[in-house]
Amino acid sequence: MKKRIIGVMGPGELGTDTDIKNAYELGKLIAQEGWILLTGGRNVGVMDAASKGAKEFGGLTIGILPNNNTKNISEFIDIAIVTDLGNARNNINVLSSDVIIACGMGLGTASEIALALKNNTPVILLSEHSESQQFFKQLSPNLVTVAVNTQTAINYVKRILME
Repeated sequence: MKKRIIGVMGPGELGTDTDIKNAYELGKLIAQEGWILLTGGRNVGVMDAASKGAKEFGGLTIGILPNNNTKNISEFIDIAIVTDLGNARNNINVLSSDVIIACGMGLGTASEIALALKNNTPVILLSEHSESQQFFKQLSPNLVTVAVNTQTAINYVKRILME
């Protein structure tokens, strides 16, 4: 049976305390479901927190790195994919994931959501940004779901994976 890859995308340096807390919890819950976690792989923000949560609960983590080295990699990444693609690596993030959970919002996260929607990848928004929720929901009402907390996000992932 194919292993499921769940992408958790979110701000790096600009992640809020809520984003970081939610990302850690998402990583934990993804690991407990036996899914693989995919992030941007860096040692900051949502990427690092989700990877830490997954590793502390026995999960497998993949990091898609923007540079040509592993200098800023999260210590919680098992498999590093070095791309030297900068922001273009966002397309790899979304095309390699069965479902995307956007945890927080920033420019990179918005680009990942847009790329996911263009490629018919389901997106779950876990964010305090009501404007971005409305925007993305209007663009693709069938692919975008808004979650109010981490457990709800995971329940949505389960439902999507069963379809």
